[in-house]
Amino acid sequence: MEEIKPGIGTRLTSFIVQSKRVWHVLRKPTGEEFKAIAKVSAIGILALGALGFIISDLIKLLS
Repeated sequence: MEEIKPGIGTRLTSFIVQSKRVWHVLRKPTGEEFKAIAKVSAIGILALGALGFIISDLIKLLS
């Protein structure tokens, strides 16, 4: 059996309904939450940078 894909209008309407639902649940983060998010993001960026640096040095060392 073939599965019938919904049209672009149906998908767009569904997306708008879901977006409205999320928008109504949103709230501004507290200062403490913002600081926690900023710390985790900074740690992640530093970790990826360090990993990239290590890989770069290993490639240079092996070449």
